[in-house]
Amino acid sequence: MNIHASSSNPSTIFGNDLSGPTDYGFTQRTAELFRSHRAADIDHHHSPGRVVRVDRNRVLVAAQNGMLHLPYPMQGELPATGDWVWLGHNSAGESAVVEVLPRYSALSRKRAFEASSEEQVLGSNIDIVAVVVPVDRPLTHNRLERTLVAAWDSGATPLVVITKADLADLADDVVGEVMRQAAGVEVVTTSAEHGDGLDELLQHIPAGSTLVFLGPSGAGKSTLINALIGHEVQQTGAVRAGDGKGKHTTTSRELVPLPGGAVLMDTPGVRGFGLFDADNGMEEMFGDLDELFARCRFADCAHQAEPGCAVQEALAEESLDPRRWASYLKLQRELAALNRKHDAAARRAYQREWHQKVVSAERGQRAVERYKHDQAEERAARSGKRRKR
Repeated sequence: MNIHASSSNPSTIFGNDLSGPTDYGFTQRTAELFRSHRAADIDHHHSPGRVVRVDRNRVLVAAQNGMLHLPYPMQGELPATGDWVWLGHNSAGESAVVEVLPRYSALSRKRAFEASSEEQVLGSNIDIVAVVVPVDRPLTHNRLERTLVAAWDSGATPLVVITKADLADLADDVVGEVMRQAAGVEVVTTSAEHGDGLDELLQHIPAGSTLVFLGPSGAGKSTLINALIGHEVQQTGAVRAGDGKGKHTTTSRELVPLPGGAVLMDTPGVRGFGLFDADNGMEEMFGDLDELFARCRFADCAHQAEPGCAVQEALAEESLDPRRWASYLKLQRELAALNRKHDAAARRAYQREWHQKVVSAERGQRAVERYKHDQAEERAARSGKRRKR
């Protein structure tokens, strides 16, 4: 077992002196979290810690007196980067994670493979989710929207950080486009190479808070982290000129202390971001559409060809961007498909609905065929009468 320091701290008690790793975001609010979630078997031999990194079969945990490399807990929820944990000892007397505290925020996505409906927690107990947008490649609107939806839904505050502003002559245009796309979200423009925008970015990260950078490979996250810290702690790699893609210079999610007392979580480049249970985030990101829905003539309007549809009117008047509407529909279909995978009852209801539609369509088709047949017979009868005359 690789133990850098002992987790036992005799001075750690459950009164006002409860202490933990301040370099990794332990504050008075965190102390209250530990006091309010203390199991019956937690005593003065236990101390607070925070998960800095999750490896294949161990977790790196920051304790008050140093770092511990510990095995996964034997029971309970698996830890994620950013989790607050109680540290103690297992039955063999070895340092161990004995309990994972409830998360006050969690950034999640659907696991990357298509057939999965499972949640992947990228990071927990985050205060700010910074969506990184580099200006040296085309802006992907749908990606930005879905990432902001996940950021809102995490319980943290979203922030858009534009990087590499010194590399593109069209930086102002990109900034303007992002600000329109991310209405209601603060946007900070940075150039890590020149040091531009770093002070403004730091103003959004108060002491004791945790910030996560989220963006594609080659977006400049590692370079920005090095600039914020003041020395190189993350490797940086070149970006291919042909497609603007970079190598995964960051290979795991890890907490990094900042000089001002805040904590930064770096993440590997995320190629795809499948939404997971993001109703709150959708409401924050597409609240203007909810206002349109309320103005439709019918409460159950499908927003397609119904009379008095406010959405279709807005599209016709060009006050609603067709691309934004298409993005909303795509995200809603994705969430509905995920819900069907999760909820067997919803899946059965979905199947029944489609069965009823098929049956109704078949009945309608038979009715049409009977009507055509009756009409043909009636015409034939009239024709026969005319010939007899």
